[in-house]
Amino acid sequence: MSLALRCRGLTKRFAGVTALADVSMDVKAGTLLALLGPSGCGKTTLLRLIAGLDRPDAGTIEIGDRVVEATGVHAPPEQRQVGLVFQEYALFPHLSVADNVAFGLPRGQDRTARVRDLLGQVGLNGLGSRMPHELSGGQQQRVALARALAPSPRLIMLDEPFSNLDPALRDGVRREVQRVLRAAKATAIIVTHDQEEALSMADEVAVMMDGCIQQQGAPAAVYWWPVSRRVAEFVGDINVIDGRAIGHVVVCDLGTVAILEEVVGPVDLLIRPEALQLTPDIRGQAVQRDRTFYGHDQMIEVQFDSGLRLTSRVAPMFPFAPGNRVRVQLSPDGEALAFPRTDS
Repeated sequence: MSLALRCRGLTKRFAGVTALADVSMDVKAGTLLALLGPSGCGKTTLLRLIAGLDRPDAGTIEIGDRVVEATGVHAPPEQRQVGLVFQEYALFPHLSVADNVAFGLPRGQDRTARVRDLLGQVGLNGLGSRMPHELSGGQQQRVALARALAPSPRLIMLDEPFSNLDPALRDGVRREVQRVLRAAKATAIIVTHDQEEALSMADEVAVMMDGCIQQQGAPAAVYWWPVSRRVAEFVGDINVIDGRAIGHVVVCDLGTVAILEEVVGPVDLLIRPEALQLTPDIRGQAVQRDRTFYGHDQMIEVQFDSGLRLTSRVAPMFPFAPGNRVRVQLSPDGEALAFPRTDS
């Protein structure tokens, strides 16, 4: 599959502070990639460099088969074939929905047909004459997406596109935006700090911290096989257990836990809550302490005699009984990762 975007060695500093540090990233054509990271990690800076709104201090950017940023090369934003959807949508308040979508398209009969087709794609048939203030937040989001898609860009970038939406609307709008992007066979980068959003929407996730891409891969791979404890803690809930590794096993409060990589010495053993299995057992090594009930599942906190507290994600029918003992073990299909402890 061809590459829609290729970044190599991107570095950007502001007043001596490094916002991006030697960032390299590839995005395949037709891929939805989530650029995931905490606030201030450099996500929006990277987006602005790709779009041509800012220039890097070092590095190169290729969009399709064209170099748009390098030493002595800087293609302006309007020549990069990049569509942008901003957090605030940035719709023109004095233009109708149809005119917002048509903005930037050449005039003519094809323009009208293109706008009509795009409004149909994003589920806004019949709303072309409305003004932006007459639309809901989710509808405004879809107008902004249609406008970005209108000139058939090589790449679409969405900067925290759902953060302004009411939580009750957010999930539905996410699915609708994902459907539209896939139907258009678009290549898209969705900038977000929301782990659920990244994992559920994207074909690939790139985790960014401190101005660097820490890990890029399929959502399941990033979730189950994070490259570090820090990435694991950011991408979902995680249990961290002190242990001692002896080859392919770790001895800890759970007992002896198998790991894939060979490690020796003190380690942090990382296990997702859904990979821990609880079984009521009066001889179990832990006691039930707390519960958070979500309806479709529940998180049970247990405490070991050593004082260690772990959480397990279990079915909603699991019998929670504070004070009752349970046996805690890695589920048959569960994964455990061990990272050497740096503080020992």
